[in-house]
Amino acid sequence: MTAPSTFGLSTEARNLHWLLSNLVEEVPGVHSVTVVSSDGLMLLSSDPGHQVAQGAGRQDGPRGSSADLATIVSGIGSLTVGAAKLMDGGGVKQTMVAMDEGSVFVMSISDGSLLGVHATPDCDMSVIAYHMALFVGRAGHVLTPELRSELRKSMESTQ
Repeated sequence: MTAPSTFGLSTEARNLHWLLSNLVEEVPGVHSVTVVSSDGLMLLSSDPGHQVAQGAGRQDGPRGSSADLATIVSGIGSLTVGAAKLMDGGGVKQTMVAMDEGSVFVMSISDGSLLGVHATPDCDMSVIAYHMALFVGRAGHVLTPELRSELRKSMESTQ
Protein backbone atom coordinates (compact mmCIF):
# COMPACT_ATOMS: atom_id res chain seq x y z
CA MET A 1 0.00 0.00 0.00
CA THR A 2 1.29 3.43 -0.92
CA ALA A 3 -0.22 6.36 0.91
CA PRO A 4 0.30 10.09 0.68
CA SER A 5 3.01 11.43 2.94
CA THR A 6 1.72 12.36 6.38
CA PHE A 7 4.64 14.72 6.96
CA GLY A 8 3.36 18.17 7.82
CA LEU A 9 -0.17 17.02 8.63
CA SER A 10 -1.95 17.67 11.91
CA THR A 11 -2.07 14.98 14.58
CA GLU A 12 -5.73 14.28 13.75
CA ALA A 13 -4.96 13.82 10.04
CA ARG A 14 -2.01 11.51 10.80
CA ASN A 15 -4.24 9.48 13.15
CA LEU A 16 -6.87 9.03 10.43
CA HIS A 17 -4.19 7.88 7.97
CA TRP A 18 -2.98 5.41 10.59
CA LEU A 19 -6.53 4.11 11.22
CA LEU A 20 -7.08 3.67 7.48
CA SER A 21 -3.77 1.85 7.03
CA ASN A 22 -4.61 -0.49 9.91
CA LEU A 23 -8.00 -1.28 8.40
CA VAL A 24 -6.37 -2.37 5.15
CA GLU A 25 -3.43 -4.20 6.69
CA GLU A 26 -5.15 -5.92 9.62
CA VAL A 27 -8.54 -7.00 8.25
CA PRO A 28 -8.42 -10.14 6.09
CA GLY A 29 -9.95 -9.78 2.65
CA VAL A 30 -9.76 -5.99 2.39
CA HIS A 31 -8.31 -4.80 -0.93
CA SER A 32 -8.72 -1.05 -0.56
CA VAL A 33 -10.39 1.63 1.52
CA THR A 34 -11.42 5.22 0.89
CA VAL A 35 -13.12 8.07 2.72
CA VAL A 36 -15.14 10.56 0.68
CA SER A 37 -16.71 13.83 1.74
CA SER A 38 -20.40 14.62 1.35
CA ASP A 39 -19.63 16.31 -1.98
CA GLY A 40 -17.89 13.20 -3.31
CA LEU A 41 -14.28 14.31 -2.94
CA MET A 42 -11.75 11.76 -1.79
CA LEU A 43 -10.33 12.62 1.65
CA LEU A 44 -8.33 9.47 2.43
CA SER A 45 -7.41 6.39 0.45
CA SER A 46 -5.37 3.23 0.68
CA ASP A 47 -4.44 3.94 -2.97
CA PRO A 48 -5.10 0.63 -4.72
CA GLY A 49 -3.69 2.13 -7.94
CA HIS A 50 -0.21 1.33 -6.68
CA GLN A 51 -0.83 -2.34 -5.91
CA VAL A 52 0.73 -4.97 -8.12
CA ALA A 53 -1.53 -6.61 -10.67
CA GLN A 54 -2.25 -10.25 -9.96
CA GLY A 55 -3.08 -13.12 -12.26
CA ALA A 56 -4.45 -12.49 -15.73
CA GLY A 57 -4.08 -8.72 -15.68
CA ARG A 58 -6.40 -8.32 -12.67
CA GLN A 59 -5.77 -5.64 -10.08
CA ASP A 60 -6.81 -5.55 -6.43
CA GLY A 61 -8.83 -2.35 -6.72
CA PRO A 62 -11.62 -1.26 -9.04
CA ARG A 63 -9.77 -0.43 -12.27
CA GLY A 64 -6.69 -0.05 -10.03
CA SER A 65 -7.51 3.52 -9.04
CA SER A 66 -8.34 5.04 -5.68
CA ALA A 67 -10.29 7.72 -7.55
CA ASP A 68 -12.50 5.00 -9.07
CA LEU A 69 -13.26 3.51 -5.65
CA ALA A 70 -14.10 7.00 -4.30
CA THR A 71 -16.45 7.58 -7.25
CA ILE A 72 -18.16 4.23 -6.68
CA VAL A 73 -18.56 4.88 -2.95
CA SER A 74 -19.95 8.36 -3.57
CA GLY A 75 -22.42 7.04 -6.15
CA ILE A 76 -23.61 4.18 -3.94
CA GLY A 77 -24.00 6.61 -1.05
CA SER A 78 -26.04 9.03 -3.13
CA LEU A 79 -28.26 6.28 -4.54
CA THR A 80 -29.02 4.77 -1.14
CA VAL A 81 -29.76 8.14 0.46
CA GLY A 82 -32.22 8.86 -2.36
CA ALA A 83 -33.83 5.45 -1.95
CA ALA A 84 -34.14 5.92 1.82
CA LYS A 85 -35.88 9.28 1.27
CA LEU A 86 -38.33 7.75 -1.21
CA MET A 87 -39.15 4.96 1.23
CA ASP A 88 -39.21 7.19 4.34
CA GLY A 89 -36.48 4.92 5.69
CA GLY A 90 -34.49 7.50 7.63
CA GLY A 91 -30.72 7.72 7.45
CA VAL A 92 -28.61 5.11 5.67
CA LYS A 93 -26.12 3.47 8.00
CA GLN A 94 -24.48 0.86 5.80
CA THR A 95 -24.73 -0.57 2.29
CA MET A 96 -23.17 -3.75 0.99
CA VAL A 97 -22.89 -4.90 -2.62
CA ALA A 98 -21.91 -8.55 -3.09
CA MET A 99 -20.54 -9.47 -6.51
CA ASP A 100 -19.08 -12.64 -8.00
CA GLU A 101 -15.55 -11.31 -7.72
CA GLY A 102 -15.72 -9.03 -4.67
CA SER A 103 -17.75 -6.90 -2.31
CA VAL A 104 -18.13 -3.20 -1.69
CA PHE A 105 -19.19 -1.85 1.70
CA VAL A 106 -20.23 1.76 2.33
CA MET A 107 -20.81 3.19 5.81
CA SER A 108 -21.83 6.70 6.86
CA ILE A 109 -19.27 8.54 8.98
CA SER A 110 -20.59 12.02 9.71
CA ASP A 111 -22.00 15.05 7.90
CA GLY A 112 -22.50 12.93 4.79
CA SER A 113 -18.92 11.61 4.69
CA LEU A 114 -18.60 7.95 3.75
CA LEU A 115 -16.19 5.10 4.40
CA GLY A 116 -15.91 2.62 1.53
CA VAL A 117 -14.21 -0.77 1.48
CA HIS A 118 -13.53 -3.05 -1.49
CA ALA A 119 -13.03 -6.65 -0.35
CA THR A 120 -12.61 -10.17 -1.66
CA PRO A 121 -15.69 -12.26 -2.46
CA ASP A 122 -14.88 -14.69 0.37
CA CYS A 123 -14.35 -12.02 3.04
CA ASP A 124 -16.04 -12.31 6.41
CA MET A 125 -18.67 -9.58 6.06
CA SER A 126 -19.30 -9.31 9.79
CA VAL A 127 -15.59 -8.77 10.52
CA ILE A 128 -15.36 -6.06 7.87
CA ALA A 129 -18.54 -4.36 9.13
CA TYR A 130 -17.19 -4.49 12.70
CA HIS A 131 -13.86 -2.88 11.74
CA MET A 132 -15.63 -0.28 9.62
CA ALA A 133 -17.82 0.60 12.62
CA LEU A 134 -14.67 0.95 14.76
CA PHE A 135 -13.15 3.30 12.17
CA VAL A 136 -16.36 5.35 11.98
CA GLY A 137 -16.54 5.56 15.77
CA ARG A 138 -12.98 6.81 16.01
CA ALA A 139 -13.03 9.08 12.95
CA GLY A 140 -16.52 10.55 13.13
CA HIS A 141 -15.93 12.99 15.96
CA VAL A 142 -12.62 14.33 14.57
CA LEU A 143 -13.74 14.76 10.95
CA THR A 144 -14.37 18.50 11.32
CA PRO A 145 -14.68 20.90 8.37
CA GLU A 146 -11.10 22.05 9.06
CA LEU A 147 -9.75 18.50 9.01
CA ARG A 148 -11.71 17.65 5.84
CA SER A 149 -10.14 20.70 4.18
CA GLU A 150 -6.66 19.62 5.30
CA LEU A 151 -7.21 16.08 4.00
CA ARG A 152 -8.51 17.36 0.63
CA LYS A 153 -5.42 19.54 0.19
CA SER A 154 -3.20 16.60 1.12
CA MET A 155 -4.88 14.35 -1.48
CA GLU A 156 -4.67 17.08 -4.17
CA SER A 157 -0.96 17.56 -3.56
CA THR A 158 -0.27 13.84 -4.12
CA GLN A 159 -2.19 13.60 -7.41
